[in-house]
Amino acid sequence: MKRRASSFKADSGREPRSAFGRSRLAYALLTAGLLVVVFPFVWTMLASFKPEGEIRQNPPTLLPAEWTTSNYTGLFERMNMGTAFLNSAIVAIALVVANLLLCSMVGYAFAKLRFRFRNTLFGLVMVQMMVPAIVVMVPQFVLIAKLGLVNTFLGIVLPFIVAPLGIFMMRQFIADIPDELIQAARVDGAREFRIFFSIVLPLCRPALATLGLITFMTSWNNFLWPAVVAQSEDMYTLPVALAIFSNAQATQYGLLIAGAVVVVAPILLLFLFLQRYFVQGIASTGLK
Repeated sequence: MKRRASSFKADSGREPRSAFGRSRLAYALLTAGLLVVVFPFVWTMLASFKPEGEIRQNPPTLLPAEWTTSNYTGLFERMNMGTAFLNSAIVAIALVVANLLLCSMVGYAFAKLRFRFRNTLFGLVMVQMMVPAIVVMVPQFVLIAKLGLVNTFLGIVLPFIVAPLGIFMMRQFIADIPDELIQAARVDGAREFRIFFSIVLPLCRPALATLGLITFMTSWNNFLWPAVVAQSEDMYTLPVALAIFSNAQATQYGLLIAGAVVVVAPILLLFLFLQRYFVQGIASTGLK
């Protein structure tokens, strides 16, 4: 009995040590992965403040020996960056507003309303999520051209005002709202629009923040569709303008790096501002 008791104590002593060792290993691996992911962006941020000669230096350096903002000033002087930035902001904000409103309305209908072919229609939405965007691009462009919307903001925005992923996310989140809450509002005489705007939307803040961030990121980084529809320089968005500029200034690495920072910075700032709601929304909509 004494031997068994002593062996039990020894085993119980080993288990916490092994668990502590595993946790340290997990933290080490996560830290290494974080450094691998973050380092290229940190180097890009710092390189945007280096002179052209220092960027081309071999071996490369991390911190600039001479800090300069000439890459940013040259970027705005040589290309119409202000107009491109404004165009991207208009497109992104319009798509965020449209998706937040329309996707949440459709998600509410699928989650809480009873109507014929509801499951069939939701299945079609799920199928549309599996269709690559490049497959429908030609029919979309033909339709936009027939409507006379080529080289307009409406032509850039219209095909993306409702996203299947947004409908799925909002439906999953709204389905968790208690039916008793909505039934009580109906008994009190509230109509569906009043229930939606006064009860459902205020409870959907995490999901709305997640959908807004995903929509903003997708529209801000979208290159192919704006490049097809926007056919004049005053309609170019940031990715399109930067791609055209990079073809003309292929050897000016400082300008290209500064342009990449200008494109990425708004998304990073928005994510840092909404990260708490983003994590809550991902955990609450089944996207695990």
